[in-house]
Amino acid sequence: MQVIGGAPRRLRILGRPLSRLATARSPEAGLKAAHFNKPWLAALLVAPQLLILLFFFFIPSYKALSLAFVQVDPFGGLQIFVGLKNFQTLLASPEYRSSALFTLWFTLFQNIATLGLAGLFAFATDFVIRGRAIYKSIILMPYAIAPVISGVLWAFLFNPAVGPIAQFLHSLGIAWDPNRRPFDAQILVTIASIWKNVCYDYIFLVAALLAVPASLLEAAKLDGAGPVRRFFTISLPLVSPTVFFLVVMNFVYGLFETFGIIDAVTRGGPAGATNSLVYKVYQDGFVQLDLGSSAAQSVILMIVAVLFTVLQFRALERKVNYQV
Repeated sequence: MQVIGGAPRRLRILGRPLSRLATARSPEAGLKAAHFNKPWLAALLVAPQLLILLFFFFIPSYKALSLAFVQVDPFGGLQIFVGLKNFQTLLASPEYRSSALFTLWFTLFQNIATLGLAGLFAFATDFVIRGRAIYKSIILMPYAIAPVISGVLWAFLFNPAVGPIAQFLHSLGIAWDPNRRPFDAQILVTIASIWKNVCYDYIFLVAALLAVPASLLEAAKLDGAGPVRRFFTISLPLVSPTVFFLVVMNFVYGLFETFGIIDAVTRGGPAGATNSLVYKVYQDGFVQLDLGSSAAQSVILMIVAVLFTVLQFRALERKVNYQV
């Protein structure tokens, strides 16, 4: 630094004083620039998201929680506080316990089957040389179809009178009638739900398998490991975070997002055999107009979903390897 007349001169870089340049690059300057000088501007930017949460989450949740402890007439004009009577009636109802049992095994089976089929399709993707784009398009096609349309499609295919698959089963001597046989209806709903959701798992598994280092697979191949062994010993442990995510999402799908399929295929029948918990909430609340019982069921369903999600995190997350 040059000194003239006993006083130091400020060094200029490209016409700017060094002190100003240092101030512009200081961390404090960057932090100050990120703050809002006007608080109302920050509130204005956050307001749309807060309004969406208020009207579509907090208010409905509060309304459902408040209705769970009252009895309401069908027209909503009179409310009587009954405490925990709605919950006690539900837990003592054989129909509700049957619905809970069906929801449990249906959710578990579709979760395992969906993951297994999606993993098989994702594993086979690398071995499809010609027509790989067509192969992927066929698997991803159900993702673009609405759940109600999927349900109508499978209801037609397995219709005991005109359905081609039902006719094929009849030709083999297999009795099939989902309109009268509860077990057949449960199988039909499960197949339709798996078909609708397998493409979702396939997308994530294919993306995760593409991220597996090729050097590890090539090293295992040189050591004599076959494709199946490489998949289970190398690829699958590395994509375990994705598998864990899909297990949780499939569980949520089985509990909440199969409403459209059940409504289009069986409407909860026959004799309530496919009346899942989420569909029973609709039946009791909007068909039978028992708002108190329907609200209590929604509260129980939410508690069950939270508990099962926490259990999955505690039981499965410990076995997930997040290191690559």
